[in-house]
Amino acid sequence: MPAFKTLDQLDAKGKRIVVRVDLNVPIEKGEVRDATRIERIAPTIRELLDKGAAVILLAHFDRPKGKVVPEMSLKPVAPALEKALGRPVTFVFTDWHDGKAVEAAGNAKPGQCLLMENTRYHAGEEKNDEGFSKMLASLGDIYVNDAFSAAH
Repeated sequence: MPAFKTLDQLDAKGKRIVVRVDLNVPIEKGEVRDATRIERIAPTIRELLDKGAAVILLAHFDRPKGKVVPEMSLKPVAPALEKALGRPVTFVFTDWHDGKAVEAAGNAKPGQCLLMENTRYHAGEEKNDEGFSKMLASLGDIYVNDAFSAAH
């Protein structure tokens, strides 16, 4: 079994790091009403960005059951995330079938933070689909889990 590393041990410079986060936050009228979960993940993201990584954030939101449901988009989370980080966040809309996630992650530059669209827009997210898992893994060089409450 491979040894797990802490962020202190991680050489992140120039790497694309996929970070699984919990962004199940209350949204009303297109605005985040409680940013507690966002504030809790900000130190991890900031540390990786400061170390020269491109950070690709993955999260699910609600249960759209493999369909694009605008009310379940993570787009309204981006401004709250920018505020918590004190730096820009690029939101990447994708239906997870269009190749936009792979393209955006491949073009991500050191110090850039990408927030990908709701992973549950792809039916494979809740079905442990191997093809979807491989595509998600291809987005980065290293995986960091900072979403125990949602990905345990």
